[in-house]
Amino acid sequence: MASRDERLPTAGRLELAPAKVNFGLRVLGRRADGYHLIESLFVPVDLSDEVFVEIAPAPEPRVALDCVAAPDASGLDDFPVGESNLAFRAAEAFLAAGGVNFSVSLKLVKRIPLAAGLGGGSSDAGAVLRALRALIPGALTPRGLAALALSLGADVPFFLSPRPALVEGIGEQVTPVGGLSELSLVLANPGESLSTASVFEAWDALSPTLTTVQPGSTMRSLSDWITLDPKDSVAHWERLSEFLRNDLEGAARQICPSIGRIQRHLVDLGAQAVGMSGSGATSFGIFKTRSEAKSAIKQLALRGEGWSRLAGTLPDG
Repeated sequence: MASRDERLPTAGRLELAPAKVNFGLRVLGRRADGYHLIESLFVPVDLSDEVFVEIAPAPEPRVALDCVAAPDASGLDDFPVGESNLAFRAAEAFLAAGGVNFSVSLKLVKRIPLAAGLGGGSSDAGAVLRALRALIPGALTPRGLAALALSLGADVPFFLSPRPALVEGIGEQVTPVGGLSELSLVLANPGESLSTASVFEAWDALSPTLTTVQPGSTMRSLSDWITLDPKDSVAHWERLSEFLRNDLEGAARQICPSIGRIQRHLVDLGAQAVGMSGSGATSFGIFKTRSEAKSAIKQLALRGEGWSRLAGTLPDG
């Protein structure tokens, strides 16, 4: 372990860990190792966890985690704590990969619901890596940090710099995308958790009957949409609706039929376009204005443990 680190003082850093929604998700195939190849536009939104990271010199690396749900949070029953939490694992992996001796204390305030297709755990891990990169400069090269992020999960590389980006491969190819306008969203979930593995397993069973997707289709659709004048509302929203296609939605609806009911309700309430984020079960409706989105939230009828949130897309950079 590097002795130079023992001379550094205690330091801390607060990072926001935003949720993401997928504006379209195409599944291009499955690798021999079981990982699926995708194309998707990842867009961060202003629903965020808070991650406070504090480091102090220590004779050996150690990590502690305090994780609590925010007072206004929902969909957070039985969230993982301790070594099973991805934020904890990210801190441990950073210290090991960097070969540095520190005590790392993590305080995590959760708002992003679990297993909802919003990337909450991956975003927390990305926030921890960003904080440690800043607090312990030079411990890892950019390439080393990217490799470490991918080893933690397919979505984590995106959250090293959460801004709108085209994500390809198994998640390791992240290309920032500019020119997206800020949009008002309603996030809605039936209160059912869907594991990514179960949805991809269902997709694998359906895939022989599906039309093969050509690589590059997401980028072409995105480019076409960005160049449209938002004032041309009919073409703008029609093209966005086409672009939001998520190849996993059919599989997710087999497991959770409520997804379709919620999307129909969002359309009835004035959503200009609807989509499903990630592997579900969260759907989102895009509204022309924030006031229209607020009105829809008040009228959205969700059963049982269902929840909804007002959200806005975050700007570039």
